[in-house]
Amino acid sequence: MKDYIINTAASTVEALYRFFAFHWEVAKRLVRPPYYPKLIWEQMDRVGVDSLPIVVLTSFFTGFVLAFQIGYALMRFGAKLYVGGIVSVSLVRELGPVLISLVFAGRVGAGITAELGSMQVSEQIDAMRALATDPIRKLVLTRFFATVIMLPILVVVGDLIGILGGMLVSVMNLGLTANFYRTSVVNSLVFNDLISGFIKPIVFGGMVAIVACYFGLNARGGTKGVGDAVTRTVVVSSVLVFLLDAFITKVLFLLGM
Repeated sequence: MKDYIINTAASTVEALYRFFAFHWEVAKRLVRPPYYPKLIWEQMDRVGVDSLPIVVLTSFFTGFVLAFQIGYALMRFGAKLYVGGIVSVSLVRELGPVLISLVFAGRVGAGITAELGSMQVSEQIDAMRALATDPIRKLVLTRFFATVIMLPILVVVGDLIGILGGMLVSVMNLGLTANFYRTSVVNSLVFNDLISGFIKPIVFGGMVAIVACYFGLNARGGTKGVGDAVTRTVVVSSVLVFLLDAFITKVLFLLGM
């Protein structure tokens, strides 16, 4: 039992060391070119434009259900007029960044790990190194920049679609006018809400890319190893989204935002 605990602790420390050492290797290359802008553009199309349909669906039904639940709860107190404000602030500050990042981790993170893992087990990564090509610079940095740029854009689009879903419920089921709903949304959102909703997806996007690339480049054991790496990417990314969300929210609260 004692040996088992010691071995488990040692392997955990080693895994954490390798994980953060990979972060350091990526960080060192952030400040030095080349950056492969053509590859970044291609990745932005893959991770951003191709993710748009699922982001629109997720956001619309989130706003739709949120307005239903809040609207009927507030009707008991005669306060359904505040539905637009509550829906918009909830989506922009919290639900939009977190839910869309989880969907993004499941779709884009898993795809990146599967792609890089397949290259790793088929020894294409070793071939790149043999040709004096840095796989971290060419494969990791391009995906990192693409996700950091595209996830905030997807979140902005998702927030607007979610607010639109809330307006549909407010007009059709709660008896509010579209003009009143729009006015309540505009009056409720303040600058700090927008800053909070913009910082989170930037951090989440970078995290998803790094985690996905790390597990992809460290995949071992053929197709089964690639499958295990994809599973680890989705689990770790999802957990880190919630942890980072709590940390950023606390920091912004301390800063008065």
